[in-house]
Order: sequence, then structure tokens, then C-alpha cells
Amino acid sequence: MASSTDRPDCPALLVAAAASGQGKTTMVAALARLHARQGRRVTVFKCGPDFLDPQIHAVASGRPCQNLDLGMCGEADVRWRLARAAADSDLILIEGVMGLFDGQPSAADIALLFGIPVMALIDARAMAQTFGAMAHGLASYRPGLPFAGVLANRVGSARHAELLKDSLPPGMAWFGALPRSDDSLPERHLGLLQAAEVSDLDARLDRLADALAATTAVDLPPRVSFAIAAAPVVPPLLAGRCIGVACDTAYGFIYPANLETLRQLGAELHFFSPLAGDPLPACDAVWLPGGYPELHAPALSRNGALWSALRAHVEAGQPVLAECGGMMSLFETVSDKAGASHDFAGLLPGRAVMQKRLTALGMQSADLPEGRLQGHTFHYSKSETPLLPLCHAQTPDGRTGEAIYRLGRLTASYVHFYFPSNPVAIADLFSE
Repeated sequence: MASSTDRPDCPALLVAAAASGQGKTTMVAALARLHARQGRRVTVFKCGPDFLDPQIHAVASGRPCQNLDLGMCGEADVRWRLARAAADSDLILIEGVMGLFDGQPSAADIALLFGIPVMALIDARAMAQTFGAMAHGLASYRPGLPFAGVLANRVGSARHAELLKDSLPPGMAWFGALPRSDDSLPERHLGLLQAAEVSDLDARLDRLADALAATTAVDLPPRVSFAIAAAPVVPPLLAGRCIGVACDTAYGFIYPANLETLRQLGAELHFFSPLAGDPLPACDAVWLPGGYPELHAPALSRNGALWSALRAHVEAGQPVLAECGGMMSLFETVSDKAGASHDFAGLLPGRAVMQKRLTALGMQSADLPEGRLQGHTFHYSKSETPLLPLCHAQTPDGRTGEAIYRLGRLTASYVHFYFPSNPVAIADLFSE
């Protein structure tokens, strides 16, 4: 827990790697589960605009996992969320994004700005003494980086781990090793499976924590002192309004911070599952988040009652926000990766077609009539529609981004908005 000083402090560690695919999520989840089993209150954060890794970390730690990104969230948002966590946790773990220095801003920027020690995770398959060279490079590339040490992943044997440890530069800390394992977390085209889709997730996390504990004594990292930062004051502009939120494995791309913002605005949230055949709840507005509607197209296309109710909702002038997979569901048809076409809501003219390759990725901001919102885009589909956009989002370097469509009070785009970036604009989107 935080000390009684006027600056909350807490043991904290940022787990980074040289690249994506090194096992950061697995490692952070193993650390979170290990410390949580020892009775510690562990708060995990994920760098970047990720929806899937935070679901895993929430299960591993038993506490919500939120996103930290200096670009999408902004420094003030990152600062107060870290300060809040420091006052309410025994350990803060942060999973980096991509490679340690990748992106502008990067995970290294967060470590430097807040003085958070970095533990580098290195995939040691087919590697011996070069492990030490990689560790040296990560530690020394950015002057002033609070580098704490390294941990080896996918190690072949005890002897292999010994070679790796002996290769480290003098004075560099060794955090241990995880062996090659079949317990790594399963993936699909957008990343890891959603937590709810991994039936044996708890057992996998326990085995990973056991394997980590067997390699080294996993002690708490150094304490980090965080400046006091109060949460922003959010006016209750949605008090008395009910928002229906689609939430299941077809519509699961939801930032916990977005739900928190809606509640701070005073909204009452009613969750429903289109995939389970739930009807549209009695509500004043609807949010259809992103997800995987294409993977569940047959079941969703049969939920005609929901789409009819949603159509009546829109025709009555009530608000809908549809993001990425949510927008796909509002077209007349969705074509899956096999080329099969499925009837969907038909609120938007045209269709969404899955592609074999990623079609868009990156941060974007949108200047809507309600105000500017930050967000990001990441999708494998393309939309084909005669509908003219209300406007286009923009990339950080000023390029034209995703089209944003509006019909009445229906707003739809591929952009996943980060609601805390402008709560007042979000309140306007969900108001009549």
C-alpha cells in the first residue's frame, strides 16, 4: 500500500521486450497471479490501446486492468490513474507495448516520465551469450532509463538458463526464467483470445505462476513515488439516462475506463448479449462496442428481434454509438473470411467484408460536432457503403483517417473512442 506521505508510493515494474510476440502478456499475467496468490493487491496496466491483454490481466490479478498511453489517454490521465493505483495497491505491474522503444510515445517514455523500473523480457529460444548483448542494448540505448534487469522466456533447460544468466553484463539483475511451455495464451488474428473464451485460463495462470516461482525468488520491485494527482471532475450530464451496452464475446472491446466515465457522467448501464439472443433493454441510448461479430455471424443474424428493436430505437431519434465491430453489425450484410455473406441489422446501407490482412492500425482523433475525441483503429475488414461520411478522423501526423458516419442520432465508425479524452463530448453523443 501507499505510504502516509503526501506522495503515494508503491512497488512498481514495467515489463517490456525487444519486440511484440516475446511473451509480455504471459509474463505479466504470471507475475500478477503469483503476487495475488500471496495476498497482495496487484493493479495491472497495459500500455497502448489494447482490449484483449487487459482482460487476461484482470483475471490474473482479480482487479480491473486499465490502459496507459501518453498519446491516446494523455499525460494527465496516465498520471492520476497511476497515483490512484499507488494509493490502493501493494504492487503495480505495467505491460509494455510492442518493443520497449517502439512508437511515439513509447513504453520507455512512460518509464522515464514516472521513474518506473523496467524489466526486459527476452525470448531466449535458440540463443546463448547473445542474450547478454540484447540485455545490454535495451538497458543502455536510452540514457536515464530506470532499467531494473532481465527475465528470460522460453528457456530450454536449467543449463540454458545458467548460460543466459552468465552472459549478463556485470551488475545487471537477473529476474529468472520461464521454460518453454504449452501454457502460453492462445491467439487469433487480432491478438489473444478474450479471457472468457479460454476455458482453462485460471489453471493456465496458476501453472505459469508456479513455473515462475520455481526459477527464482520473485521479490517486490523498488517502490516508486507518484505525485498526487486528483481525478478529473466529470459533471453528471447523463444523470437519469440509461445506456444499453452490448457485451459478450462478439462485442467485448470495452475499455474499463469508458465504463467508469459513463458512470461518472451519471448514466445507468444495462448490459445485454446479442450473441445470447438478448432483446434490446429499455434504454435511452445504445453503445455497440467493437469485437468479433464476423466469428458469430450465423447466431447474430438470427437475432432479428434485436435488430428490429434497434431500428425502432434509431427511428425514434434515440442515440446509438457503434464502433468497429458494432458498426459492421449495422450494415446490411457481413462477409466472413470464408466469403460467406450474412444478413445483419440493415441500419446502414452497404456491407462489411473481412480481409486476409490487417487494413488499418493506429491512433486517430476525431473532431465531431460534439467535440474532439481520441481513439484508435485496428481492423481486418473493409466497409462498402454509398453513405457519405459526416467527417473523417485524423492520424497523429495529419493524414486522413477513418470515415465517421451519422444517420440521425446514430454515429458509427471504425474508431474505438477513449471516453475519458472528452467526457462532455461523450455525454452529448449519448444525449437526445
